[in-house]
Amino acid sequence: MTFQFKVRDPLGNVHNGTVEALSADEATQQLRREGFHVLQLDEDEQGLTLFARGVSRSEIVYATTQLAVMVETGITISTALETILAQEQNPTFKAVLVDLKNTVEAGENFSAALARHPKHFDQTYVSLVKASEATGTLAEMLERISVYLRKEMDTRSKVRSAMAYPAVMLALAVAVTIFLLTYILPKFEPLFTRRGTKLPKPTIIMMAMSKALMGYWYLWLILAVALVAGFFYAKRTTAGRRAIDWLKINVPILGPLFRKVAISRSIRTLGTMIHSGVSVLSALDLTADVAGNEYYRELWLGVRDKVTAGKPIHECLQGNSLLPPMLVQMISSGENTGKLDMVLERVSMHFDSEVDTSIKTATSLIEPLMITAMGFVVGGIGMSLLLPIFSLSKPPGH
Repeated sequence: MTFQFKVRDPLGNVHNGTVEALSADEATQQLRREGFHVLQLDEDEQGLTLFARGVSRSEIVYATTQLAVMVETGITISTALETILAQEQNPTFKAVLVDLKNTVEAGENFSAALARHPKHFDQTYVSLVKASEATGTLAEMLERISVYLRKEMDTRSKVRSAMAYPAVMLALAVAVTIFLLTYILPKFEPLFTRRGTKLPKPTIIMMAMSKALMGYWYLWLILAVALVAGFFYAKRTTAGRRAIDWLKINVPILGPLFRKVAISRSIRTLGTMIHSGVSVLSALDLTADVAGNEYYRELWLGVRDKVTAGKPIHECLQGNSLLPPMLVQMISSGENTGKLDMVLERVSMHFDSEVDTSIKTATSLIEPLMITAMGFVVGGIGMSLLLPIFSLSKPPGH
């Protein structure tokens, strides 16, 4: 929930802004911990609006790029945020920017201000900014973050595009099948019954499916809802996520694509973190968080535990079936030469191109398979209708 506040600082200055918290009491305690005396606290009505606009990833990237340019020219974070705020049209993001500005003006670090909005700025973003504050390279870091976020957006967009075609074809196949079984096939049943035609087995099966679909439609609807609800529930449990993620990386055609996406995302994050001065253990933690797959998450957490015990990263990865041997060799050479960050960034670029190739390959294979499957379903139903008609058209005695 978002709350609008009016507070007084220890010097007597009055500040206005917004804060995100689970309740008004928690918001009040949060402001008091920061040394403010709360004068007024109201729930933001914009947050109560049913159709309140969210904050897109592209808006975060654009704002980060603007911040990088302005900070590089010597403008303070507070002034840069105020400039971005003046031209922002999204009320939700505007409230976030107001809170960032007020928090920075109250004396907090920019990373601490960002950490107050984990929904919009994840731990990777906050950690990179925090590392740059310690080294005085905030402008350069903001530019690196914007590049990092753009690559993440590109990867997600490409994967969604690759999945859109089979999803649309599957939905179309299901819709056509339901239409044929519930509307077309029942119209022929009276004709077959009146003529006393002996129906072939394919037609009998299709008729039975049609009656089951029409007579127990509510059960099918309940089953569909239960499957969707079960899927989303499974995604919230560790066992469910493991099952879904195992299927994603092992399914034919699409499995190699999901593997390369997870590797590309992991390696890009690890390289960016190490190059930015984040400790290796913290970098491995964050890499596990952004992997997007439970198996790769467990892999990087296992690497972190072994690195804590003194092992180099490449030794922790040797023999693991989730990573190609070439990648392990590259990491080994990077560690031996002291240029691990550079090697990881080069490798992530390689896997980005591999993702593009895998998407093209998967799309070219899925398209004929989906068309063939749809033709088989529609053709099977069509043949079940035509076979009895052929019997009716034969002269008696033949």
